[in-house]
Amino acid sequence: IKAATIVQPLYTLLHEQLLTQPYLQGDETPFQVLREVGKTAQSKSYIWIARSIRLAAHQVVYYTYSDNRAGKTAQQLYGDFTGVLQCDGYSGYNLLGATVTRVGCWAHVRRKFFDDACKIKGQPTITPPVKLLDQMFHLERGWRDLTPTKRKELRQEQLKPVIKQFWQWCDQAVATPKSRLGRALTYAQNQRSMLNRVLDYGEIDLSNNATERNVKSFVIGRKNWLFATSPAGAQANAIWLTLIE
Repeated sequence: IKAATIVQPLYTLLHEQLLTQPYLQGDETPFQVLREVGKTAQSKSYIWIARSIRLAAHQVVYYTYSDNRAGKTAQQLYGDFTGVLQCDGYSGYNLLGATVTRVGCWAHVRRKFFDDACKIKGQPTITPPVKLLDQMFHLERGWRDLTPTKRKELRQEQLKPVIKQFWQWCDQAVATPKSRLGRALTYAQNQRSMLNRVLDYGEIDLSNNATERNVKSFVIGRKNWLFATSPAGAQANAIWLTLIE
């Protein structure tokens, strides 16, 4: 904690550098902090992650601690950011202002439809939405190393028709709201405009998986250290993870 205080200015500088970039990705994950004012030891706190996109010239991965998952934390984390943010459908990001354009994550959508497919016969089944989503990711893998301009061009030509087919299937699908398929449909439809924005930006990947890999770095560590005793310890953890990344 004492050493983290010494390197705090560098940590702050990395955050400032990150917010000058035009495209970002973000996510968050629970963390237990035992001694927080007004909270029990069993309650959830969070580590939030913001990072550069894969194609950014200067890579920054930034972790920060918060005692909550509220939208106000998203406002603090992205307060000076003007650009495009790729994240999942969590409602806390809804409080970000008009200066932030949100793009959805198709991997989150696929995961929910895949979970439904797995429950049909107890093993993965290629359902129509999963087939279309897999087709999207197959196309994207072939474009991974292209320039943003070329990737946007190919998305408009080849990816857009597949996305259109996907939404046509969703629009005609019938499912009870609380079923796995119903929840997958609701999740996708609620983010329809944000998911479609991937067609507008060749810089942004189809998924937010890069950020999830940074979340995994923290989660693997969490299996060892389990919790932080104090908010100061939780923030020191975030500072050192940021510098390590």
